[in-house]
Amino acid sequence: MRTLSRGVTLIELMIVIVVVAILASIAVPSYRNYVLRTHRAEGKTALMAVAAAQEKFYLQNNRYAIDDEIEDAPPGGLGIPATTENGWYTLEIDVDDEVNPQSWTITATSAGVQAADSHCATMSVTSAGAKSATNADCW
Repeated sequence: MRTLSRGVTLIELMIVIVVVAILASIAVPSYRNYVLRTHRAEGKTALMAVAAAQEKFYLQNNRYAIDDEIEDAPPGGLGIPATTENGWYTLEIDVDDEVNPQSWTITATSAGVQAADSHCATMSVTSAGAKSATNADCW
């Protein structure tokens, strides 16, 4: 009479562990890159929000807000936090003239966890609507 073995050998268990480790070593970096790319949407959204607030500020004050006025409440400022909602980007306004600013560039710089995204470390938009970034495919 023949007996059936119903257990798993150590070799079989080790093979399964190796296969799972190989799959994880491929999947985790891909997932990490995907997450960094999706976080860029927060930076883009913040840039567009500041750009819209700048135009509203201009209509009320006949000049654009400077970097110090980004967090001040309207009508004296834009009323927008200098750091995005999840802290993935910091915002900065660069103006052509501190006394009477007539054009601006808003830059979102990756921060916190998002600082690992060296491919798109900075994204910016100008008062003329020109968009730029560390690499062209960031927008």
